[in-house]
Amino acid sequence: MANANRPGGLKPVSYLNGAPYSGQARLYSVPVNSADLYIGDPVTLSGNADTNGLAGIAIGVAGSAIIGVVVGFLVAPPGVSLVATNIDLTIRSIQASATVVQYALVADDPNLIFEIQDGQTVPTSTANIGLNTNFVIAAGATDYSDSGTVTAATLTDSTTANLKLMGFAQRVDNTPATAYAKLLVKINNHAYAAGTGTAGI
Repeated sequence: MANANRPGGLKPVSYLNGAPYSGQARLYSVPVNSADLYIGDPVTLSGNADTNGLAGIAIGVAGSAIIGVVVGFLVAPPGVSLVATNIDLTIRSIQASATVVQYALVADDPNLIFEIQDGQTVPTSTANIGLNTNFVIAAGATDYSDSGTVTAATLTDSTTANLKLMGFAQRVDNTPATAYAKLLVKINNHAYAAGTGTAGI
């Protein structure tokens, strides 16, 4: 069966020790006039913080260190009452047009393994596992969808590449080594880990 072309960014699934991911995340601030952010987007430190000292984040850059992946947003800053406020809980993004600091939840443990859709021009083969790749922040995500981020079109052994290929997601709806397969990856160039990453094998 053909794989569905349904990118969703990076989705945490487990830890290196085999433990399942169960929703742990750290709260970060999103500065005013940041780029659009969607659930599943890779992010890095922005180099600033909010007035309470909560570290800020910005969209990640291919080939540079990242801290993790957005897994949720706060509907209002901490301490702000939502009494008598209508909230659209289907919105899954923070827009660049925001005029106030906003807040995102980020899965930032360096030992997390994520699922991501294969973006290779020629589908990733089983012989490619162990190599590194970057991500591509693809256009097309909306307020009501997850990130469109997929893996980049090339593989590499570079230590600065964002992601290390760990394997293919083991599901009946995922056929390895074919177009749009869902890959398992670990952040290779992680801002909270020692060094820049390891070379692809």
